Amino acid sequence: MKNFDEMEYQKRIAQNIRKILSDRGLTQSSIAVEKILPEGKLSKILNCEQMMKVEELSIIASKLSLRDIDILTYPDVYVAREQAREDPVEAVLQIKLKKDKKDQVLKLVFGDNDIEILNK
Repeated sequence: MKNFDEMEYQKRIAQNIRKILSDRGLTQSSIAVEKILPEGKLSKILNCEQMMKVEELSIIASKLSLRDIDILTYPDVYVAREQAREDPVEAVLQIKLKKDKKDQVLKLVFGDNDIEILNK
């Protein structure tokens, strides 16, 4: 018999797949694959009556146009740390200037459009 953690893991995956199907208005038969993952076997997997193999998870993910990991983390989408670091960082710079210097800096940054921007 499988240990408790494996069963809980299987339940979570099955729950996520059922949630994805529900959110997308799909049926189990729409992701079943004849001979490889027939509807009867899929039903047993989603009802936690049968353990899911990694290959079966990949088939389901492919049918749903998802990555395997996104089924595990659903509704969240997994983003690798390296990819997350590539996102641009927003920074705000505040400089105190006298009126004449402020006008010069604004003209330098915005050109002749600075008056239009300030009036909006």
